[in-house]
Amino acid sequence: MGDKGVNGWTTDKRIEGTGDKGIGKVGMEQEVSYALDATPPGHRSGFVVVIGRPNVGKSTLVNRIVGQKVAIVSPKPQTTRSRILGIFTREDTQIIFVDTPGLHRPRHKLGQTMVATATGAIPDADMVLFMVDVSGPPTDEDRMIADLIRMHTQAPVILVLNKMDLLPPEKVKPHTEAYWELAPYHQEWMMTTATQGVNLDKLLDRIISALPEGPRYYPGDQVTDQTEREIAAELIREQVLRHTRQEVPHAVAVVVEEFQERENGMIYVAANVFVEKDSQKGIIIGRRGQMLRQIGAAARQEIERMTGGQIYLDLWVKVRKHWRRDERELRRLGYDAGG
Repeated sequence: MGDKGVNGWTTDKRIEGTGDKGIGKVGMEQEVSYALDATPPGHRSGFVVVIGRPNVGKSTLVNRIVGQKVAIVSPKPQTTRSRILGIFTREDTQIIFVDTPGLHRPRHKLGQTMVATATGAIPDADMVLFMVDVSGPPTDEDRMIADLIRMHTQAPVILVLNKMDLLPPEKVKPHTEAYWELAPYHQEWMMTTATQGVNLDKLLDRIISALPEGPRYYPGDQVTDQTEREIAAELIREQVLRHTRQEVPHAVAVVVEEFQERENGMIYVAANVFVEKDSQKGIIIGRRGQMLRQIGAAARQEIERMTGGQIYLDLWVKVRKHWRRDERELRRLGYDAGG
């Protein structure tokens, strides 16, 4: 492990590349690469927007179907902040899943940006997956989302009733019927447990059968449009979410400032972890740097798992007051505040 800096903690491993290319499948020596111009007759494709309120399992579903992590997950609501593409390809099909931030009633400019991002994805969809938590009855946010879908698209809608493993037997009928009534325009519906992959194969079959014939938009070995640099920043933020509580996780943004291969073949990754208060900075660093050490070690392992190599990770914690309420700060931190 590296040495602790003044404000951060360094930890070493290696990843391939410069950090600015799209991510391909892990273990591609076992994969078939489908060329863009070699689609067979009857090839189906399309953009499938996955929408729902926070923490219903949207990113988990996309990761499961794609076959590797393209979107971070945590028990904290509003983990996803930007539009993320997860690309599923096989010889006869390419599905571009559009994972969106959870729709909620925003309390600051960041929340408004997230809601605008999710809402803006609906009109361009070839299909919408309206994902809900079937273990509980519909909420006001679910009703708001149902209305947004109705207003913004004529595309086919599949109602995904997720978290069926948490659904009490006596609530199966009332909860299911309540969601049917909430979205009477749905073409199909499916109960799932995304964390375990339950019924995702059946859901995938229904998605494919409802998509139009079309071209392959991305190379067959590409699983997301994000760069290594962007995913590395998200993997670091994921570990902050998992290691901190209360207001701290929601006040964190991560920017990778440097992603550079050195002469010894090791990739040096320098990242800033931004918070809004000095007290939050102290929590993330922890006593004698212990918390930041844990976050850095866990993030390094996730980045290594994604890319299959070693990195040297250098984390620094900085205060940028009220960044979630400042449009200029949001732009500096990589969020599209114009939505």
